[in-house]
Amino acid sequence: MAEIIKMPKMSDTMTEGVIASWLKKVGDKVKSGDILAEVETDKATMELENYEDGTLLHIGPQAGDAVPVDGLLAIVGKEGEDISALLSGGAAPAAATPAATPAAAPAPAPAEAPKPEAPAPAPVEAPKAEAPAAPAPAAPAAGNGKKATVIRMPKMSDTMTEGTIATWLKKVGDKVKSGDVLAEVETDKATMELENYEDGTLLYIGPKDGEAVVVDGVLAIIGEEGADVQALLGGQSGGSAAPAPAAAPAAPAPAAAPVAAPAPVPAAAVAPAAVPAASATAVAAPAGTRLLASPLAKRIAKDKGIDLNSVKGSGENGRIVSRDLENAQPAAAPATASAPAAPAAAVPPPSEAPSEYIQASLPEAAEAKPQTTSGVSAQDYTDTPVSQMRKVIARRLSESLFTAPHFYLTMEILMDRAMEVRTQLNTLSPIKLSFNDLVIKAAAVALKQHPAINSSWLGDKIRQNKVVNIGVAVAVDEGLLVPVVRNADGKGLSAIATEVKELAGKAKSKKLQPAEWEGSTFTISNLGMFGIDEFTAIINTPDACILAVGGIKQTAVVRDGQLAVGNVMKVTLSCDHRVVDGATGAAFLQTLKSLLEDPMRMLI
Repeated sequence: MAEIIKMPKMSDTMTEGVIASWLKKVGDKVKSGDILAEVETDKATMELENYEDGTLLHIGPQAGDAVPVDGLLAIVGKEGEDISALLSGGAAPAAATPAATPAAAPAPAPAEAPKPEAPAPAPVEAPKAEAPAAPAPAAPAAGNGKKATVIRMPKMSDTMTEGTIATWLKKVGDKVKSGDVLAEVETDKATMELENYEDGTLLYIGPKDGEAVVVDGVLAIIGEEGADVQALLGGQSGGSAAPAPAAAPAAPAPAAAPVAAPAPVPAAAVAPAAVPAASATAVAAPAGTRLLASPLAKRIAKDKGIDLNSVKGSGENGRIVSRDLENAQPAAAPATASAPAAPAAAVPPPSEAPSEYIQASLPEAAEAKPQTTSGVSAQDYTDTPVSQMRKVIARRLSESLFTAPHFYLTMEILMDRAMEVRTQLNTLSPIKLSFNDLVIKAAAVALKQHPAINSSWLGDKIRQNKVVNIGVAVAVDEGLLVPVVRNADGKGLSAIATEVKELAGKAKSKKLQPAEWEGSTFTISNLGMFGIDEFTAIINTPDACILAVGGIKQTAVVRDGQLAVGNVMKVTLSCDHRVVDGATGAAFLQTLKSLLEDPMRMLI
């Protein structure tokens, strides 16, 4: 059966998208995972991914046309299939749109989330259970004829496989309208809002605060009051809906749970050891009434010591969002300033985390005491729930380390000349240049000379990339993000320095967009600023290599047959032996060494 591809909501502020270009044409055979088009949003240019196997039967808007969210883009189905009914039916095929959810969509609730309008999507829903990002297919309630829509977990990022309910903002029995925010969902990238697209009553909530739900899993049901919820739950596919039915008998319970649960979940996930007085003031104070604030706003308030009860929210229903705190002053500073003094001793563990290999360590573990083999009590340890970001880091790095045959090449680089050049350039540069900026530029130039290093393993083929997009590992509270400096070989040091600082700031504030963390061809992880001499890094697949950069250290060197003091930096290249051989990796390091030991060569 033919499926309609609609314009998904790719960002929290997106109302329409512009077709930058179609990558497929009518009549082309397409498979799940193919990129159909590039779409320009208010944030970035993103890829529209296909989730149906078949033939592209129809393309609506042409390149340059703007299409509102949920507007028809294309139709995919069997060759020769009659699609006239779909083109003329308007709302009838609405349930087909979940197939259009792009893997890169970072939206709080992609436009495909609830697809309410179709009373007859049942035949279409069956195959949809296999689509990884099918969010909220519409389904008529069985038995009493009243309509209701199942809200499913949307795919909010390219690597997302499940999301955790941070807090429900609505409860069972509430009247909800299109545009209301139903819940806050923690993904592997950020905390996002689950937006509603249905007018009706919230009849059912499945997962409770803190529970994880797989992509396409049942979250809630919205519809006409009195609709047969159990009939809908009974008709869901067992795989994707598994988390929800377990809570079905206790539908009223989730209504009360969100009131008490929201505060502990985000607080524990951010910094269990550093939340004493500030968070108590911000969250616990409104006894009996629930304080509406986004996770980012709560974090900013905690960091600045701002009492959220004194802040007027500009969001929906008076909800406090980050912009409300831009000019807010820590009014309760005198009362709370002394309180954090006591737990100050508990703060160092998180700051010590970067001294270990960021990509493989668990920052949360620094706060947990080791368990003893006997006589263990609750006071002897701290259990911290694994965040979505940490789950994805664990999964991806495990897959990389145990799938890609790693080997490591270490080289010492004399940085005396680089230190002199950096000092000279900083007198002219509009932004302060770091040694990491020099390494990024040198690596980019070296990659152009050694394209085999700038390659990707794709299973059945090796892709040699013509662009040099360097991922820069950035440590954040929950783990690691890798924003990408695109076309680094063609950028000057000042441009690279500016971009790296902006991307690092966005990563730490969870404001990165998919276009800013996708598409790396080579990765650099630098722990030199933490006093690490050398280390090995796990490859950021599908890249073929990652460069681990240590600190600059004064040591004895030989110059012209004489011992002297030199500034030496060690770098280690981790290589995927399926793509790169030892001699190839060594040649790349030799070029990198020559560029850093004489930086003027890469500036010409």
